[in-house]
Amino acid sequence: MFIPLKDDNPTVRFPAATVALIAINVAVFVFQALSPRGLEYYVLRMGAIPYEISHFHALVDLPVARVSPMLSLFLHQFLHGSPFHLAGNMLYLWIFGNNVEDALGRFRFVIFYLLCGLSASFTHIAFNPNSTVPMIGASGAIAGVLGAYALLFPRARVRTFVFLFIFIEVVPIPAAVILGLWFVMQIMNIGLGGGVAWFAHIGGFLVGMALVRVFRKKRPEAVDFRAHF
Repeated sequence: MFIPLKDDNPTVRFPAATVALIAINVAVFVFQALSPRGLEYYVLRMGAIPYEISHFHALVDLPVARVSPMLSLFLHQFLHGSPFHLAGNMLYLWIFGNNVEDALGRFRFVIFYLLCGLSASFTHIAFNPNSTVPMIGASGAIAGVLGAYALLFPRARVRTFVFLFIFIEVVPIPAAVILGLWFVMQIMNIGLGGGVAWFAHIGGFLVGMALVRVFRKKRPEAVDFRAHF
């Protein structure tokens, strides 16, 4: 088992967009948890249900009124089913999101994040078109952030808690290694169930690697000042 704790990769600007996304996710979960209707109500109301989207047909036999299927594709990205689900996602977003935001710029980063989440959802739906289980969580969008980070900062060191039998240590590991292992684990876990949308993680990661090339800020070309003297 390994858990990333911190990367040795400073940013130039304060990651306002990353902090805002974390704050929104936390606020939504607190609202869910404190609501008299409970967590399950909002999961059923706003979770993305693959069957609805793949068949262009809203389910009518649910105990709650559903938002439109298209709207659920965005809203479900801010819902979480437990404190551990939320904490794990936000940890990864905080560690890796700030540097990706730095490379893309705040506005581009938010659009990139949402598109990765949307692409991750469609990947899950493509492999589970008849599922009536609501999909929730930010992990698909965050997987896209991980894919971007792996491409942009493969050599950055990530301080990682490693637990392997009797070996327990915090070890600095290159981002390409730790994120590569994460991706391989998603593939290996396909079919294990557990209520995790493994295909969404895989799709988000790959789309993140592809989109970051488009969204990355173009650096100004170097000017040869000697021509002016």
